Amino acid sequence: MTTTPPREDDSQLEVGHRETWAVGVPGIVHSMVPAIEGMGVARTAKLMLGLNQKDGYDCPSCAWPDPDRRKAAEFCENGAKAVTWEATPIAVPRSFWGQHSIDDLLTRSEHWLGMQGRLVEPVYKPAGKNHYEPVSWEKAFEIIASHLNELESPDEAAFYTSGRTANETAFAYQLFVRAFGTNNLPDCSNMCHESTGTAMGETLGVGKSTIAYDDFEDTDLIIVMGQNPGTNHPRMLTALEDAKRKGAKIVAINPLPEAGLMRYKNPQRPRGIVGHGTKIADQFVHIRLGGDMALMQALSKRVLDAERAAPGTVLDHEFLAEHCSGLEEFMAHIDHLDEADVLEATGLTASEIDELAERYITADRVIITWAMGITQQKKAVSTIKEIVNLLLLRGNMGKPGAGASPIRGHSNVQGDRTMGIWEKMPDAFLDALQKEFEFDPPRKHGLDSVNAMKAMARGDIKVWFAMGGNLVAAISDSQVAEAAMRGTRLTVQVSTKLNRSHAVIGEEALILPTKGRTELDRQASGLQFVSVEDTVCAVHASSGKVEPISNHLLSEMAIVSRLARAVLGDESPIDWAGFEANYDLIRDHIANVVPGFENFNERIRNIDGFVLPNGPRDSRTFNTLTGRAMITVNHLEPVVRPEGTLLLQTLRSHDQYNTTIYSLNDRYRGIKKGRSVVFVNPLDLDELGLEDGQLVDVFSEWNDGIERVLRSYRVVSYPSARGCAAAYYPEANVLVPLDSVTDESNTPVSKAVVVRLVPAAALVP
Repeated sequence: MTTTPPREDDSQLEVGHRETWAVGVPGIVHSMVPAIEGMGVARTAKLMLGLNQKDGYDCPSCAWPDPDRRKAAEFCENGAKAVTWEATPIAVPRSFWGQHSIDDLLTRSEHWLGMQGRLVEPVYKPAGKNHYEPVSWEKAFEIIASHLNELESPDEAAFYTSGRTANETAFAYQLFVRAFGTNNLPDCSNMCHESTGTAMGETLGVGKSTIAYDDFEDTDLIIVMGQNPGTNHPRMLTALEDAKRKGAKIVAINPLPEAGLMRYKNPQRPRGIVGHGTKIADQFVHIRLGGDMALMQALSKRVLDAERAAPGTVLDHEFLAEHCSGLEEFMAHIDHLDEADVLEATGLTASEIDELAERYITADRVIITWAMGITQQKKAVSTIKEIVNLLLLRGNMGKPGAGASPIRGHSNVQGDRTMGIWEKMPDAFLDALQKEFEFDPPRKHGLDSVNAMKAMARGDIKVWFAMGGNLVAAISDSQVAEAAMRGTRLTVQVSTKLNRSHAVIGEEALILPTKGRTELDRQASGLQFVSVEDTVCAVHASSGKVEPISNHLLSEMAIVSRLARAVLGDESPIDWAGFEANYDLIRDHIANVVPGFENFNERIRNIDGFVLPNGPRDSRTFNTLTGRAMITVNHLEPVVRPEGTLLLQTLRSHDQYNTTIYSLNDRYRGIKKGRSVVFVNPLDLDELGLEDGQLVDVFSEWNDGIERVLRSYRVVSYPSARGCAAAYYPEANVLVPLDSVTDESNTPVSKAVVVRLVPAAALVP
C-alpha cells in the first residue's frame, strides 16, 4: 500500500522564463477557454455573469471582498477556474466504482482524481472490501449513526470543516456536534490563519481585519507581507491598482518576487490589454524566510528613534495615551534590539530597512496585509503581534485608510469561525447556545487539526467526519497523517469531487455527494439561499444559478439535518427537519446566538448585505484583557539554518487552489507540465555544488527517526532569498513534521522547513 501521495507525471516537464507581470489577455484566455470547453457557451455565460454579483453567488475560491460598485465580470482567473471545476456537467458514472479499487485510487494524482467529474450518489466501502459501492442516503446515515452511537465517548469522534461551508450550514453543523457531545471541531483555519486570530485576539480583541474594502483607496501606504495576490486572490490586484491611482505607495515583502506584485495588466482596462499595465510595488523587500519579525521590530525601533530625534512629531501620542497599554515596556525592550541580528535574520541591508521605515513614518494612513507567508512561521503569532505594534505606534488603527488586514484564503473560512466552528469557542457563545436550544453544550476544549491527527495516530479518534476539504493532502507530515487516518473505524467525506482523502480511509468509509455553490437549492419551502462572510467582515447572500448535476444530490444543510436526526433521534428538541425545509429558521436562531447577526433574515435580504461590528475599526474599542489595544514584548529567535542546508517554504502553483490542481502549469514561474521542482537561489546552488536542472532528493532535517523525503526533484534556479528554497504544496507537506508547529497557535510550520538537497541523478537533458 502506498504511504505517500503519488506524484504527477513529470516526464514532459518544461522550465521556461518567469513572468514579470500578471493577468492581461492571458488571464482572459486561461479563464474563458477552459470554461467554454468544459461547460459550453450558455452555461459559462450564466455562471460567470452571476459570480460575485449582488444577486448571484459567492465565488467558491477565495474570501476577497466585493466592491460596492460591481463590474459585469466581477471575477478573476482562478475564480473562473473554481467555477468551471465545480460546475462541470461531467459526472462520475456508477461503473467507476467497480472499475477502480481503493488501491487503484491510491496510485492516482490529485489532478487525475479531480478530473473524473462530479460525485452524484453516496458510496460506501464496507470493512474488508477494496471498493466503494453505491448506497442509499438512508443507509449511509444509518451507518454513520450506528458508529457514532456505539462510541464510548463523543470525544472519540472528530468533525472537520472546510472553509467553503456557508454560514447556515456551519452553524447547524457545530450545533449538531455539540448536541452530540464534543467540541472536536478541527477546521482549515487551524492550518492557515489560526496564528492571526491568536495574535490579534490578544492584542486588539478581534481576530479579523480592521479595515473595510474602501480603505484601500483611502490609504497612503500598503505593506504586503507573505502574499502572492496574483495567484491566490487576484482580485486584490485591482484594489492595489486603484490605491496606486489614488497616490498610495505599495511595498512587497516576500522571499520570492511575485509577478502580480511587480506589474498588473487589468483586463478590464485598455492599458491592461494593449498597454504596459500598472507597476504595483514601489519597493520589493527580498526577505529571508522567518525574518519578518526581526524586520517589524527594526521598523518600530526606527520609528521610536525618529520620535526621539523630533519629539512629538512621529508617534501618535493622543491615540497611544487613550487607547493603548504596554508602550513603556515595549520601548525598553526594543531599545536593546541588535542591528546585526536583524540583518542576519532578514538578509537585508540597513539601507533597505531605512527606506521602508521612511515610507512608514511619512505616511499618515497605513495598511499592513499578510497571508500564509507570515502565519505558517514558527514565530508567526509573535510576528503578527509585532505588525500590530508597528501600526499602533502611529495610530494606524480605527481611521480611514489604516489598519491590519489579514487576507483569508478560503471563501467562508472566516464565517465558519464566526458561526462557532472552533474547538475553543468562548463560554459566552456556549451560554447563548445553551439558552437558545435548551441543552448543555460541552465545555472542555476539543481537538484542532494537528491534535486530531495525533489523536487518530494514538487510536483515540474512531470516527472522522469531514464537511468538505481534503485534510489528508492539506495537513503536514503526509506519511504520519495517512497512517493515522487508516487507523479509524469510519471516515466520512462530504464532497463535490474526488480527492486524496477518499482513498486514504478508515476500516469503513463513506462519500456523501453534495450540491455546489453554483447550483440551485430547492427545499420543501421553496428556493433557498445561504450567506457568507468575506475577509473584511461583510456578510452577503449567495444563490446558485444552474440546476444541480443530479437530482440525487443533497445540500450541505440537508446532509447535516438528516445526520442529526439519524444520530440524535426523534427526541431531540431541535427542529432539524425544519432547518432543512426552510433556511430562514436556522437564520432566526443565528440571530439570537451570534453577536452582530440581529435581524439576520431581514438584513441578509438587503441587496448589499451588511457588515459585522468591529471594535478596533468602528470605534477604536478593544475587547482585550485590559480594554485597550495591547503593545506587546516579543523575544526575537532567528531561524537557524545549519551549514549545507536550506530553509524551504511550501507554496501553490498558479493553476491550483488549495489542494485542487487545475493543471500541471505554473505560468508566472515558468513551469509547465509538471510539479516536481524545487526553486533555489543560483548563488546557493553554487555554494552547494549543484546545477540548474539537476535532479535531487529533498530531505527534511528533523531528528525523530522518520525519513521525510521528496525523490528526484528538479532544481530550478530562481531568485529566492539567499538560503531559501520553495516547493509546491501539497506534495512538499511530506517534509513538514507534524510536531513542527507555530508557538501558541499550533499551525504547521510550512514556511521554514530545514532541508538538505542530495544529488539524485544526472542533469535533465
